[in-house]
Amino acid sequence: MIAKRIIPCLDVRNGRVVKGVNFEGLSDVSSPVSLAEYYSECGADELVFYDITASFEGRALFTDILRETASKVFIPLTVGGGINTIDDFDRVLKCGADKVSVNSGAIRNPDLIGEAAKKYGDQCVVLSVDIKRVDGVFRVFAKGGRENTGMEAISWIKRCVANGAGEVVVNSIDTDGVKKGFDIEMLDAVCEAVSVPVIASGGAGCIDDFVTLFNTLPKVDAGLAASIFHFGEVSINELKSTLAAKNINVRL
Repeated sequence: MIAKRIIPCLDVRNGRVVKGVNFEGLSDVSSPVSLAEYYSECGADELVFYDITASFEGRALFTDILRETASKVFIPLTVGGGINTIDDFDRVLKCGADKVSVNSGAIRNPDLIGEAAKKYGDQCVVLSVDIKRVDGVFRVFAKGGRENTGMEAISWIKRCVANGAGEVVVNSIDTDGVKKGFDIEMLDAVCEAVSVPVIASGGAGCIDDFVTLFNTLPKVDAGLAASIFHFGEVSINELKSTLAAKNINVRL
């Protein structure tokens, strides 16, 4: 059985890690470089690094902080934010990223995923989808959760995976930062629709939320969280030890 991955997420704005609730009310947390180094040393399986305002502000992802972060960590690093072209993929990979996450860029240009997968391989292309319920329907949001695209999420995800996305990060706007547990209903729908790895994001508040996630949805490959790790509410070592004790396969 493939080990479940535990992935801290660094949302970066103006060179600092920030965290909010339901994608709003962002507060300052720490330096991305020091925080990434800390997680690399304390058992994280991977790191996700988002420049959360790059797409909204219509600019390229900053590379100086990324380059410094990549030089300090020795676990896989997925990077996203402002990824709109193949050149953006190339620039981010040359700065040390292992995988590139695309969201708004793929919405603007659906061919981007296929082009990137052909050039760099499916394993390098991560589809990140910000999803919110609108009148009971899962809808895709763009520009850091600010803009409702009107697209139904499950069909969009299936299309992107068919085009070459090798992994899907499901960001539930409804549960983001609320700390009441992962969005099981939404994740189940995605897992049933695709066969590539699915990463759950949004809602983790305690260790039991990860236990519930992996026991309820064995198809989910990884749990991603931010504030509970950033603010020391849950340590990755303790989380992994608990998961292992409950017969959930993790790398210790």
